[in-house]
Amino acid sequence: MNKTTDKGRLLTTIGIAGMILLTLTKIVPSSQIAGFSVFVGIAFFFIEEAVSKTKGNASGLRFPTLLADMKKPGVILWVLLPVVSAIITFPLGNLLFREEYVIHLFGRTDQFLSFDRLPLMVGQVVIAAFGEEIAYRGFFLGKGMKYLPFWLCVLLSSAVFAAGHIAVGSVGIVFFDIAMVYIDSIIYSIVYRKSGNCVVSTISHILGNATGIIAMLCIIR
Repeated sequence: MNKTTDKGRLLTTIGIAGMILLTLTKIVPSSQIAGFSVFVGIAFFFIEEAVSKTKGNASGLRFPTLLADMKKPGVILWVLLPVVSAIITFPLGNLLFREEYVIHLFGRTDQFLSFDRLPLMVGQVVIAAFGEEIAYRGFFLGKGMKYLPFWLCVLLSSAVFAAGHIAVGSVGIVFFDIAMVYIDSIIYSIVYRKSGNCVVSTISHILGNATGIIAMLCIIR
């Protein structure tokens, strides 16, 4: 193992540990720093790629190969799967928990999304999804699976990703909400694995979130 690989492993370990520790602050309801785990992941993604001298098709973030990566076997179907997930999740959540479910989701997202300003909200959805995909798929999963088994990285990164979405609420609603986020995270991870590109998983993430927002607005109306 050369020095570059050693540095890459160390940076990946530090970055993942930092993301996990920040997310664990969710145990304190008033804590507002868990969201910084995304920024840590983004920063360490670019630092690790710079230190490892990652270039071209070896990078987990590639715009030039987007169309080619979308055409890889099975990618499109997995990219669209979060749309199906959202179509099922929101009516099911509403059936199980009535209006409390949508109220919980609005409470969890209204600090990040401007529901009353559509153009701004579209930008917020895109930026948030892109940042999360660089952090959790490009860095946590993509760099982590260089040193650990793929499925272990999927389950761990998805657990941390889902935990970062925990919001105060009834146990049943919070569990259902986080379970659905966890499932979607696994889907995004498979998209990344098949495409090797977190731009592709970002598209899947945006489609899933957009469908969920539309379903949420339709239900509340």
